[in-house]
Amino acid sequence: MSSADLVIIGTVLTVDDSQPTAEALAVADGRIVAVGKRSDVESWIGPNTQVHELGDACVMPGLIEAHGHPLMEALVLSDSMADIRPVTMRSPDDVVAAVANEVAKRGASGAYLQGWDPLLQVGLPEVTLAWLDSMAPETPLVILHNSGHLAYFNSASARGAGVTRDTVNPKGALYGRDANGELNGKAEESGAIFPLLAPVLGDGKEYPAMFLAECARLNKAGLTTCSEMAFTPTFNPVLNGLNDAGLLTVRFRTYEICNDEMKTDMAPVNGDDMLAQVGIKIWFDGSPWIGNIDLSFPYLDTPEVRSMGITPGSCGHANYTAEELREIVFAYFPLGWPMACHVMGDAGVDTVLDIYEEVLASHPRDDHRLRLEHCSTMRPDQLERAVKLGVTCSFFVDQIHYWGDVLVDGLFGEERGSQWMATGSAVAAGMKISLHNDPPVTPEEPLRNISVATTRTAPSGRVLAPEQRLTVDQAIRAQTIDAAWQLFADDIIGSIEVGKYADLVVLATDPRTIPPEDIQNLEVRATFLAGQQVYGQALVAN
Repeated sequence: MSSADLVIIGTVLTVDDSQPTAEALAVADGRIVAVGKRSDVESWIGPNTQVHELGDACVMPGLIEAHGHPLMEALVLSDSMADIRPVTMRSPDDVVAAVANEVAKRGASGAYLQGWDPLLQVGLPEVTLAWLDSMAPETPLVILHNSGHLAYFNSASARGAGVTRDTVNPKGALYGRDANGELNGKAEESGAIFPLLAPVLGDGKEYPAMFLAECARLNKAGLTTCSEMAFTPTFNPVLNGLNDAGLLTVRFRTYEICNDEMKTDMAPVNGDDMLAQVGIKIWFDGSPWIGNIDLSFPYLDTPEVRSMGITPGSCGHANYTAEELREIVFAYFPLGWPMACHVMGDAGVDTVLDIYEEVLASHPRDDHRLRLEHCSTMRPDQLERAVKLGVTCSFFVDQIHYWGDVLVDGLFGEERGSQWMATGSAVAAGMKISLHNDPPVTPEEPLRNISVATTRTAPSGRVLAPEQRLTVDQAIRAQTIDAAWQLFADDIIGSIEVGKYADLVVLATDPRTIPPEDIQNLEVRATFLAGQQVYGQALVAN
């Protein structure tokens, strides 16, 4: 028997039902070759084997972000944009000062900022075109709402992007206009927002370094695989170049943006184990924080609702008609493409499930893994229907940690707000789910996702719908093997089993042995991709 390249001895949390916990693992050529008792794995140790004793630490599968936006986060957290998200600053005065400072700093090149959030940065001014133009009279200014579904832009930015009162709204997106048909400085959804951000990328020469910095951030959080849920083929040269050069330290699975019925010229599910395009992404509705989610129930009449510019009593709206969505789904799914549909409102969920059911009846497929994204207001009956159709959900549970109180007190009331992200009902219905952060909306914090899903604790300390809590084991699965399954990668990652890649994270202790609320604070000591350490200090050798 040949020797291993790496042996790790200690508590091994495998996420493998046949052997949930082991004493050691061995790695050769990037793959796991042995998992089990220490005495059995030690036979793999040769003269050149690196051997690490974990002590009180624990090794588990590398964590997986099933709904990420690393291409955007790489840009937002670079020097090209200013980070004004609530996780960075809460004071409205600090936010406005940051806008003014960025305008002065950037000059003619324009100021671009991410993270405006009136719900968490209480007291922000109303954003009008007049206010934007007063902040930057001559140079471009674009401020992205923290949700990512809305951008505020001044007149100079509109001129630079060639957006006028006569610009036709992209399908599934819009440029806001006043009663006279003039631009009002607001753009909703990606089709309208992306043209305003084009200057930030410049000639693109600095972007590879930005993206590698993003990989490092992901590794630091214990992540070894991340999806890109807003992919465009223009990024292929960068990603393929980094992959070919062996520089990627995270596996990526991409879902290409689709805003109309046009078909991608790529074959379904293409790429390799490091980088693959696996699906098509649609935004059927938008964000609860700007009022464009498709609900069956209304927003309350509260200062919080009015601060967002939402009419009290509104039930929001979808970005597409049912027929427009049908055209997109029927253009791609029959060609073999998996699909992921962003939908937060429960009325929108009904529409999407109706169309998924139609396309599955017309073009049956045993293993389609059709997805719903965020799923914030899904009811138990909708989750049961989704399971019958073979549809899976990815839940943005971290919203409870940041917005849990305002959901109940400010937007929807106890009955609706407390049931936000009904993960317990989903798992009870037999669904494989994933947990995600939707970065840069919230930071990459997969361990916090596990804590939130198992405690459902809002900022005030109140617990929202305790019956919707997951067990720690269920939450771990949703951040590892079940997330890998959603990304068509569970055959190679997501659990510690012989034959799979040695994508691993070492935590300070076994998350199953501590109170769930403490999991979010666990130290990530090391991250490995295919047996190579990509984050952390050197582990202690025996």
